Amino acid sequence: MNKLKMLLLMAIAIFSFSAADAQTTKKKSKTKKQETAMHYQCPMKCEAEKTYHKNGKCPVCGMQMKPVKASAAHVMYQCPMKCEGDKTYAKAGKCPVCKMDLTKVDAKKSPEHEGHNHN
Repeated sequence: MNKLKMLLLMAIAIFSFSAADAQTTKKKSKTKKQETAMHYQCPMKCEAEKTYHKNGKCPVCGMQMKPVKASAAHVMYQCPMKCEGDKTYAKAGKCPVCKMDLTKVDAKKSPEHEGHNHN
């Protein structure tokens, strides 16, 4: 009877440690995903340096867009009126639709994450 209790206690202890380790690993992987913001771009570069926050097809040639990692040093610009939706530009300038100055896009505050956080 004592051996059975000891065996059961050992099994519970092993399970507890493995569950705690799994949660730590899961938190680390979420942090890495948040650090690398993904943008999508036409593989034919039909629209030069324009990128999108969501995957889809290129509006010019219809090809499936490819993921492009946005580096932390790489600054993106976007129309403040969102005339062109999620389109971003590599250089500052004016929106071709409304002619307003493009504003910097904060990678941590992309449109799909507006209103919530990942804490």
